[in-house]
Amino acid sequence: MKIYIVRHGETCWNVQRRLQGASDTELNEKGTALAEITGKALKEVPFSCCFTSPLKRARDTAKLVLGDREIPIYDDERIREISFGVWEGKDSALLPQEMLDNFFHHPEKYIPPEGGEPLPHILQRTKDFWKDITSRKELQDKTVLIASHGCAIRALLHNVYKEEGLENYWHGKVPPNCCVNIVEVREGKAALLEEDKVYYH
Repeated sequence: MKIYIVRHGETCWNVQRRLQGASDTELNEKGTALAEITGKALKEVPFSCCFTSPLKRARDTAKLVLGDREIPIYDDERIREISFGVWEGKDSALLPQEMLDNFFHHPEKYIPPEGGEPLPHILQRTKDFWKDITSRKELQDKTVLIASHGCAIRALLHNVYKEEGLENYWHGKVPPNCCVNIVEVREGKAALLEEDKVYYH
C-alpha cells in the first residue's frame, strides 16, 4: 500500500495568522492554485480512493488534487484538525504566547484552552484511523490519498516515525500548505518515502 498524505492549501486565516483548528474555513485563491499545482504533479499516481477530513479546506484540496478522476472520497472525523476551543479564530498575536510557544516548540508542556483538544487525544484518534485503513485487505495493493491538516498530519505520521512522547511531536516543523508525505506500508511496516515534499516554488 502507498499512502499520499497532503495538507490543505492556504486559507485567509493562514495569512492572517488566526488559529483555525476545527473551524471550517475555505481555501483562498493561492490555496486553490497550490492544490491544483500539486494535483498536476500527482496526475499519474493511480489513486484508488481518498480519505479526507470533513473540513472544507481539506476536502476541497482533495478534490483539486484529484482533478477529474472519479474515485470515491470518504470523510473521516478521525483526521479532522485539532480543536483550539475558545482560541478558535483568534489572532495568534493576541493569545497567551507561552501556551502558543508550548504548542509549537514544547508540545509536552501544552495545555489546551477551554474546550480545546489535548495532543494525546488527536494522537489516539489518528492512530485509530491509521490502524483501520492500513489493515483493510482491499487496500493492501492500492494507492490511497489522505487530505488533512498540519497538526493532524503530524499526529498521523507518528505511526511512521515511531517516536515516543510528545517532545518531537512536530518532527522539526509544521507541514507546509499542500506538502505531500508519501508512505509505503508492507506487511504492517511503514516506511516514509517522501517527507513534506512541495511541488510548487
